[in-house]
Amino acid sequence: MTVSEFKTHLQSVDQLVFQQPNGQVVPLHFHITEMGLTTKHFVDCGGTTRTEAHASLQIWVAEDYDHRLSPDKLIGIIDMATPLLQAQNPEVEIEYQTDTIGRYALDFKQGKFVLMPKQTDCLAKETCMPEIASLPLSAANNCAPGSGCC
Repeated sequence: MTVSEFKTHLQSVDQLVFQQPNGQVVPLHFHITEMGLTTKHFVDCGGTTRTEAHASLQIWVAEDYDHRLSPDKLIGIIDMATPLLQAQNPEVEIEYQTDTIGRYALDFKQGKFVLMPKQTDCLAKETCMPEIASLPLSAANNCAPGSGCC
């Protein structure tokens, strides 16, 4: 979901509910401790230089049980951070602490914002493993050592 889609969904709800991939709801007294543009500039295993950018929001749960962030207040936070997005409308990425800092994509279902697991992938399948580039993801992940996989 892009930042503009996120803001549209925020305007349609009365309460902020973020649901974890396991179905549990993030405690409602969470804080948004930061929002910004996270940029990753890298070379993939095929030698291609790439750049990714996400609007990163960090959710933090404190012991402030009376705190409830409203959708309007979150829109205000997004608006304050908009200049950092450099006129982009990037995908939203949520950072949330579980066993470690998790990074999640975001979806909207039945009035809830759903944290969606992100997956690693080889971005250069055509270059570094052309023999499996057209296979379904489950088959492509079963590479044997020395098979040309990344």
